[in-house]
Amino acid sequence: MLKYKGYSGQINYDDESRIFHGEVIDTRDVITFQGKSVDEIEIAFRESIDDYIDFCNERGEQPDKPFSGKFILRMSPKLHHKFFLKASRSGKSLNKWVVETLDSVN
Repeated sequence: MLKYKGYSGQINYDDESRIFHGEVIDTRDVITFQGKSVDEIEIAFRESIDDYIDFCNERGEQPDKPFSGKFILRMSPKLHHKFFLKASRSGKSLNKWVVETLDSVN
């Protein structure tokens, strides 16, 4: 996995074309890149990110950020209540309890 300026790139190899091709996976916008060697694919990845940011700036738009820190989760009211009670018993807000619980899975 390639990383640059907060973006991640996933790479695949096409054995018929003998070329690496990749896509930035953590943005809603489509950003692709390709190369024939590891060095080429790494350079193409960074250039694609830079080109994307420049393009957004030229248009006066904000580049799509990989993650905002917000995570919307849908669940049944019963499960929501269950988690609320667990958080309350631990003396934490529901948000803090969920974040800590999810972080512990890592």
